[in-house]
Amino acid sequence: MPETIYDIAFIGSGPAGYSGAIRAGQYGLKTALIEKDGFLGGTCLHVGCIPTKALLFNAELWDHLKDAKEFGIEGVDARKLNWAAIQDRKNKIVTKHTKGLDFLMKKNKVETIKGYGKLTGPAQNGIHTVEVTNDGKTTQLRAKNVILATGSEARMIPGLEVSDRILTNIEILSLKEIPKSLVIVGAGAVGVEFASIYRSFDCEVTIVEMLPRLVPVEDEEVSKELARVYRKRGINFHTSAKLEKVDKTKTGIAVAITADGKQHKIEADKILIAIGRKPRTQNIGLERTKIKPEREFIKTDSWMQTSEPGVYAVGDIVLGTPQLAHVGAMEALVAVAKIAGKTAKPVNPERIPGATYCHPEIGSVGLTETQAREAGYNLKIGKFPFTANSRASIVGQHEGFIKIVADADYGEILGVHIIGPQATELIAEAVAAMEMEATVEDLMWTIHAHPTLAEAMLDASNSVYGMAINA
Repeated sequence: MPETIYDIAFIGSGPAGYSGAIRAGQYGLKTALIEKDGFLGGTCLHVGCIPTKALLFNAELWDHLKDAKEFGIEGVDARKLNWAAIQDRKNKIVTKHTKGLDFLMKKNKVETIKGYGKLTGPAQNGIHTVEVTNDGKTTQLRAKNVILATGSEARMIPGLEVSDRILTNIEILSLKEIPKSLVIVGAGAVGVEFASIYRSFDCEVTIVEMLPRLVPVEDEEVSKELARVYRKRGINFHTSAKLEKVDKTKTGIAVAITADGKQHKIEADKILIAIGRKPRTQNIGLERTKIKPEREFIKTDSWMQTSEPGVYAVGDIVLGTPQLAHVGAMEALVAVAKIAGKTAKPVNPERIPGATYCHPEIGSVGLTETQAREAGYNLKIGKFPFTANSRASIVGQHEGFIKIVADADYGEILGVHIIGPQATELIAEAVAAMEMEATVEDLMWTIHAHPTLAEAMLDASNSVYGMAINA
């Protein structure tokens, strides 16, 4: 039989790999999806986005039950938390969606190949050869194009090793019981989400952040509001803090930090290291190509093409784009469209939504107020609090606001920053508006259903010109 030559071979089956493979199948391209693990979905589905958000939903329900009397629901004082059942539900969600991916690959005629994929060098006569190793056996796969989607892994502090007390996102998702106390190093999305989960379940949580504020990539006012709410929730945190030492004690860990010019010692059951993610670009054959990684990331053009012809990179390994599942997925669609000769738009960094699922939630897109000022814009700022939104009152979640950063001269929407109920859903309207190049005035004349949380976007747009109806 003639040897199969694929149109595209993907290495890695996370959101970037599986999304791209499905689209390639839809275009009628002969597609291979190479995955080293025994299942599809990558970090996001198995030890990242999906299981974390499942736990966050459980935590939110548990918090609602604490306030049951306020909602006229009595008899729940004797409520009991079944941690094993919570973990089981989380695992069932992951299993369901893993099976869903298996089905989608068959539906779109994508061939899944188990094994560790590596580049072997430049294309020969327009055909790349990928080395695939599985159970000690190595085979070769040939493809006209290769898309690297190898993802990332948690960064570890030098000198520390993962154990039953020193955790990454992987270990903390499968704890057999809730710790009584937890130190979290890093106040980015991962850190504040796990702080939110475990605090809801009455764990004593302390966050240690090197930078001056929580969620440092967000607008400063969002960081300030999250800090206010976290204090209210009893979540401890130290910002501008340096981690000096982590020691094991008889039953847990002892953490030495320097913050505010003082030394602090924190004792806890466990410590979570959430200081960012490292791209998986080692041992994938880059040294045999023209690709020269920068800080282990791969540089691409706007169509995700690397410096090696016919080799593309997408997702967490790409230099200069956020390590977010939805970014990787869209980058893969862009690369596949380019290969297939279809119409597409490159990813615009200023149209990428950020979503953090702590409580209160955070959603953002575009420039922060500080970034816009530094860019030289003449600004008008609109801000509307959820305390003045009737639906927020109905659902009992009043914290936070919507903030719109706009260009004063033309009404261009430069950035939207939300902290509050359903912020991760509400941000979609702002992304769509900015993608369509809508102005603040366009938003002001867009009818929003009443009563909804989304109405806060209408009031926020009106507040840019000091004309919010409900505040």
